[in-house]
Amino acid sequence: METLLNRFLRYVAVDTRSDEESETQPSAARELDLLRMLRDELLEMGVEATLDEYGYVMASIPANTSVQVPAVGFIAHVDTSPDASGKDVRPQIIPDYDGTPIALKGVDGLFLDPADFPELLSHLGETLITTDGTTLLGADDKAGVAEIMDTVQYLVSHPEFRHGEIKIGFTPDEEIGRGVVKFDVAKFGADYAYTVDGGEVGELEFENFNAAAAVIRVQGRNVHPGYAKGKMLHAGHVAMELAALLPVGQRPEYTDGYEGFFHLTAIKGGVEECTLQYIIRDHDRRRFEERKALMAACCDFMNAKYGAQTVSLTLKDQYYNMRAEIEPHYHVVEKAVRAMEMAGVQPKIQPIRGGTDGANLSFRGLPCPNLFAGGLNFHGKMEWVPVESMEKAAAVIRNLISLYAAS
Repeated sequence: METLLNRFLRYVAVDTRSDEESETQPSAARELDLLRMLRDELLEMGVEATLDEYGYVMASIPANTSVQVPAVGFIAHVDTSPDASGKDVRPQIIPDYDGTPIALKGVDGLFLDPADFPELLSHLGETLITTDGTTLLGADDKAGVAEIMDTVQYLVSHPEFRHGEIKIGFTPDEEIGRGVVKFDVAKFGADYAYTVDGGEVGELEFENFNAAAAVIRVQGRNVHPGYAKGKMLHAGHVAMELAALLPVGQRPEYTDGYEGFFHLTAIKGGVEECTLQYIIRDHDRRRFEERKALMAACCDFMNAKYGAQTVSLTLKDQYYNMRAEIEPHYHVVEKAVRAMEMAGVQPKIQPIRGGTDGANLSFRGLPCPNLFAGGLNFHGKMEWVPVESMEKAAAVIRNLISLYAAS
């Protein structure tokens, strides 16, 4: 019987960064290293499991009760964010945390400090897993992966534990918005499912941002700077002017709760050409559409000022708020609340300021709220997770299975 901690440490050792520049599925071959490992571990535990050409691991555990109950699924993604390196992750284990700053020993002078991250003080006396400051940790979402696999191990080892049919899914490319593009919901076979991809203990989410990606290309006109007067059109300057038209107070660093934003994720180019990449987010669908319209209007204004072919905009919707799809099946949320209470966890129902695979799955007929996995400060070198939080997440999964079996 492998401990949850050891399982998690094995998984974070595998580099699984997804690649937003790639057009393949999965986006990076390295993701398959962990996906194959998970398939093989499931098979070794006697669980029917497959890995398909698109990088989806699906597994099924038959019901061991004669009572007819819904098939419930649990899903986590294996990829880590391309925002930071996930190669050669060297976790630090801090037992019995005492509330002092934690030195991230891979970088001189770098600390995980309660003065900057006061949530550390909510985990006094616990065992924390941090990075060494040179990479991300990968708790997003290998904590979820480990918690689900720990649950599978428990079910296999405790045949007396009554349960209905259990479906397990592991996906690639969630971090680049393509996690379930080719996920076969019918093949998966669950009536209801949960992504285990949230943060702090108690988080329970069934509403998320509406999301779009925008690429703005600016075509300039380069002329030797010594002879440029009245001739040069500097694409970089036009791009900066366009960016300044969008409301400053509606950037991520100035918003929280239900407030949406425009987020400039990348800008590159020079005099001749420049490209801006944005993500647009809002929980409210009407305001979401207004945000897209505002960006289009800004581009139209720049074309009216500098010429019709100066700015081109490509907008693509990525996912929508799953609340409308969850509410008709609100019992999936109520069961999650009860499962947390059974584990001694205070539920914290809140909107996701992001998205999960569950959002797209919910719109494809599989209601799929999001459960906490326990990690914090995702996507960077300050990422950390308490072992006790992962244990509570695994307990919540078991409680959910028990509640469905009793329904």
